[in-house]
Amino acid sequence: MGAVRVPLTAHCVVLSLLQMVAVSSEQFIVNGLQSPVLVPLGGNLELSCQLSPPQQAKHMEIRWFRNRYTEPIYLYRNGKDLLGETISKYVERTELVKDDIGRGRVTLRIFKVTADDDGSYHCFFKDDKFYEEHIILVNVVATSSDIQILMHAPNTKGVMLECHSRGWFPEPHMEWRDSNGVLIPATSKSHSQDENKIFTMKTSLLIEAKSHWNVTCYIQNPVTHQEESISVVLP
Repeated sequence: MGAVRVPLTAHCVVLSLLQMVAVSSEQFIVNGLQSPVLVPLGGNLELSCQLSPPQQAKHMEIRWFRNRYTEPIYLYRNGKDLLGETISKYVERTELVKDDIGRGRVTLRIFKVTADDDGSYHCFFKDDKFYEEHIILVNVVATSSDIQILMHAPNTKGVMLECHSRGWFPEPHMEWRDSNGVLIPATSKSHSQDENKIFTMKTSLLIEAKSHWNVTCYIQNPVTHQEESISVVLP
């Protein structure tokens, strides 16, 4: 059976189509911070992302969203900020800095950060039918020096101590240690959150007679590792 001859023009058409697919699938990528961003509760947050290679993005759709694409926390399209299409709780607290949009760089600012702002943020660029995104993780943190120990009146079992601290986010680690730094198992532990999701922690320890004379209550933020403590010497 003889070889099938394909016209040269057909080869050129196929090659051109392959080149067009290759170009359209490599128009740009979106870069940004890889490591989590730490922001204190009540502070201001800035998240930047950049097109690579750098290029004009003024004509593109730029969308920032959290968990759902259809619920943007900021939306820019056709050269306009579409505040009417964003989640209402972010409208008054966000702005998009576009000073360097000609090179494909934008910065989202969020003011007066709350515990609800903790989590992932998607920076999404769309040019016609081509789109890419970058995800940035944000850790909101709150620590407190408000820590105290309440000592109950002794009874036949011993002395009950209660350690309290409030003003933490996320949920901190709380424990008792003796004068040598050795962990003492707590009698009980509990926590609560207020309407702003800020944690109040409580742990109790029953000190039996002649067991521990000097104990310390420690509390630590699991993200920043900042630690507070208070000690008590039993009479």
